[in-house]
Order: sequence, then C-alpha cells, then structure tokens
Amino acid sequence: MLKEFQEFAVKGNMVDMAVGIIMGGAFGTIISSLVNDILMPPIGLLMGGVDFADIGLTLKAGDMAAEIEPVTMNIGLFINACIAFLIISIALFFVIKGINNLKKKAAEAPAVPAAPPRSEVLLEEIRDALKK
Repeated sequence: MLKEFQEFAVKGNMVDMAVGIIMGGAFGTIISSLVNDILMPPIGLLMGGVDFADIGLTLKAGDMAAEIEPVTMNIGLFINACIAFLIISIALFFVIKGINNLKKKAAEAPAVPAAPPRSEVLLEEIRDALKK
C-alpha cells in the first residue's frame, strides 16, 4: 500500500498541480501588494486623499474602556480585492491568449511528410529497374 501511495504522490500531474498551487499563492501575494501598495495610493490621491482600505460602515461602535472592537463593514478592502481580481483576470487573459496563439501557429504549420521506409525505396528502385 505504501508503494502504491508513493506512485500516486509522485505522478507528474500531481507534482505539477502542487507547483501550480504554490506559484498561484505566491502570485496572489504579489498582486495583493501591487494593488495595495502601488495602485491604490495614486488612485486614492486622485480621489482627494481617500485610502480605500479605510472606507467602511460602522455597524456597532466599539468601547475602548471595555476593550470592545467596533463592528464594521470594510467596503474599501472589498474594493481592493475587486481591483486585484481584475488585474489577475487581465493578466491570465493575456497569458492564455498567448498560449492559444502559439498552439494555433503550431497547428497551422504544415506537417512534413515522413520519408518512406528504406525497404519501400529499395522496392521502388527494383520495380523501376525491372520496367527498363
């Protein structure tokens, strides 16, 4: 049973999928930083110094003396997540479009006919020699 599990876990598809998931997580972190640290500050500045992360609705006020946190709906964080999603979607669109274009070019390339086997060539030579 252990050997069977090792064969399953080390299959090429399983390893490729694990690498893809890890790379996807790292890519998500990079996109989050891009949105929060690079794109949102200039957009907030253009909108009059608004920081989207601070936008929210307070549903219940907190009490500092009793150490009760306020209950808020963090709309700004949702806006940041939507912008990150759009950036990821656009990036993936262009990657997939590029891959499809490469596949299309490979499919359009004319296939070079395979050379006939040596035995066929010899038989054709014999046939031609007999005709003469």
